[in-house]
Amino acid sequence: MIGNYALNQYVSISFSEDKGIAYLEFSKRDENFSCSAEDLEGFLHSHEIRYGIQHDIVRRFSSNPQEYFFSRVPIAIGEEPVHGIDGQVIMAMDLEEDRKPLEREDGKVDYKELVRLNNVLKGQLICRTIPPVPGQKGKMVTGEDLPCRPGREARFKIGKNVLIDQSETAMYAAIDGLVTLTDNGKINVFPVYEVNGDVDYSTGNIDFVGTVVIRGNVLTGFSVKSAGDIRVVGGVEGAELTAGGSVEITGGIIGYNKGLVSAGKNIKVAFIQDGNVVAAEDVIVSQSIMHSNIRAGRDVLCNGTKGLIVGGIVQAGERVLARTIGNTMSTATAVEVGVVPELRNEINDLRQELRQLLENEDKTNKALYLLSQLASTGQLSSDKLALRVKLNATKQAHMRDEKRIKERVLEIERMLEDTTRARVEVVKTIYGGSKIVIGRYTRFVKDPTERVVFQYMDGDITLTPYN
Repeated sequence: MIGNYALNQYVSISFSEDKGIAYLEFSKRDENFSCSAEDLEGFLHSHEIRYGIQHDIVRRFSSNPQEYFFSRVPIAIGEEPVHGIDGQVIMAMDLEEDRKPLEREDGKVDYKELVRLNNVLKGQLICRTIPPVPGQKGKMVTGEDLPCRPGREARFKIGKNVLIDQSETAMYAAIDGLVTLTDNGKINVFPVYEVNGDVDYSTGNIDFVGTVVIRGNVLTGFSVKSAGDIRVVGGVEGAELTAGGSVEITGGIIGYNKGLVSAGKNIKVAFIQDGNVVAAEDVIVSQSIMHSNIRAGRDVLCNGTKGLIVGGIVQAGERVLARTIGNTMSTATAVEVGVVPELRNEINDLRQELRQLLENEDKTNKALYLLSQLASTGQLSSDKLALRVKLNATKQAHMRDEKRIKERVLEIERMLEDTTRARVEVVKTIYGGSKIVIGRYTRFVKDPTERVVFQYMDGDITLTPYN
């Protein structure tokens, strides 16, 4: 029988990286080896193993050691930490469009009323936060705690015309208007401007602080600018549409290579022909993109029943998805992914904003220090006291803004470094004459190829089957 201390000559202990598991294995095999369960437990204890010992394996190991000559067995298993769940912002209404025709009280259906808006009244609840679920520490086999990741607090991204309650758990409308998400997920309430017809000489150009709904077409040469969303229940010609939020066009864009449709979030449209389109997030096209210049910060999705991209240049920060790219006539069609100029601009702006913020914070801290010195000598007048309260509030606001900017900068840095998500997915066919660009790499397509995904891998653009 091998004693506790002599076991070191025959068996060894190793740990997983987080010391959540301890493994036992033979370092020297001897047919005459034997040990008692008590000696083995003492051996484990001498190696600082205090928790999660698998007593059934200890007994089996001591009674039949030859079974473990050529394997490594987990002899102690700790407790995995349970990571916290992040808090969430829950909207009080569904911001996705309900595109069913409006059914009136008398049962008749109005097929013209397809766009229904997320209107709210002043004081109405817009959204609330759900608190995070705290994590639960685990246990190492040495008896020490295994740390868990706590759930992060959900924070509102505050836009215009909204109010937060004192507990910062609910957001309300400050005015009557339309709930609109703009850049970086900010929640706003904008007033609504409706045009019951075309944007033409009878209306002139539109420049509105809120959301614009056009129940007609936007004709060539005219412009519509909105701090919120633009909804067009019709088509857009060679016009200029600029939205802080999203643009949704029931019909299509026939741009005549003029004008521009741009959005701080998404652009949804039936088709684009000879158009210029720029979205900070996604461009979603149900039918086709023909001979157009498209740029999306995230995805270009053209996978409806037709799902055709032919001619022009389509650029996306992450992904382009289409049923068909190019045509049998080998029309030159360029698709580029991993191109995010807007993010590079945004990170530069954020860094500039952070520098300015830190300068202002330094001035605030200096002013507060002087006021604290006055307070300590009893020389703080009522107006200086009011200034001190105001400066403290300013300091808190600066700290919140600083945290928000730093989090966004980290998020963008991760996105710019990550080329693994950049890909072009072809549901049906890509034809010769097409050019695929991923980051700095280019691949020309010579022959028609069916159901394929283009991705950057190991210094080249590779093809894998589309699933």
